[in-house]
Amino acid sequence: MTPEKSRDALRAAQLYYLQDLTMDAIARELHTSRSSVSRMLSYAREHGLVEIRVISPLDRFSVLQRDLRTRFGVNAHVVPVPDSTSDIDRLERVALSAARILTPYFDSNMTLGIAWGATINAVSRHLPKKETHNSRIVQLNGAGNTSTTGIDYASEILRRFGQAFNAPVQQFPVPAFFDDPKTRDAMWRERTTKRVLDIQRHMDVALFGVGSTFSEVPSHVYAGGYLDADDFASLEAAQVVGDIATVFYRLDGSYDGISLNARSTGPDPSVMHAVARRICVVSGASKITALRGALAAGMITDLVLDELAARTLLTEDTAQRLRGSRE
Repeated sequence: MTPEKSRDALRAAQLYYLQDLTMDAIARELHTSRSSVSRMLSYAREHGLVEIRVISPLDRFSVLQRDLRTRFGVNAHVVPVPDSTSDIDRLERVALSAARILTPYFDSNMTLGIAWGATINAVSRHLPKKETHNSRIVQLNGAGNTSTTGIDYASEILRRFGQAFNAPVQQFPVPAFFDDPKTRDAMWRERTTKRVLDIQRHMDVALFGVGSTFSEVPSHVYAGGYLDADDFASLEAAQVVGDIATVFYRLDGSYDGISLNARSTGPDPSVMHAVARRICVVSGASKITALRGALAAGMITDLVLDELAARTLLTEDTAQRLRGSRE
């Protein structure tokens, strides 16, 4: 982003969006071609100089968003995606919308916490540019396992966020899970680790997906060699339905007594609850069970999901309420 291109794009955007001039009229005023004006407007949108919102109190998406807010107390953003769309394409469309939604929520003098994973990886590829000052990006959980350090995977995601917001990145170079809870406790007492944990405790915004063993697009923590057969058996015995930043929970939102959490490097739920804005991105109906657990745990303030996932979430919640009333 150069000052000259930004200046011209901003001028064209002001004339087009605020003064309702046609592209032909803007071209004449700026002494350029209509195609150049079109490129300026595209540049303005791509680099965060313009934010476009479509609001209708009558369409089905607004109704879904209202129902989700009423039912779960979250700010919902429903992304219109045809039901026939493949899971991979659905994820890309939700991720694109989530990247645009995140931009106005994160600004100068703020700290953004990132939980790596397939969903946030997709979001990172669609981030528009936004210049911020005195802001920072922090990794929420370690990424190493017995096969890899995880540094390449997690650092690439963080790098994209850092570049998009012109913000320094703080990595968290620890494994996703320690072998022994005592090792984690000892590591958490180290000054170098405590510094990162302190940054996490001062987050203004947290961005994450929900991990699920049921997802059509496998969650990285379940498909990337982080868990062995004993771990999966332990999660099943504890009736785990999902995780946020490698911290596991049940359908009712409880997370106590889950042995893997004592070895996890993800932030304690009390740390997450203290974050003012907690943005969860979910794609596809196969993650709804994990999403319901996260909502029950009170982990989400803002939810970005596709239309099919929104309908499924509301339908399952209604069915659960009806079963509860009969019992």
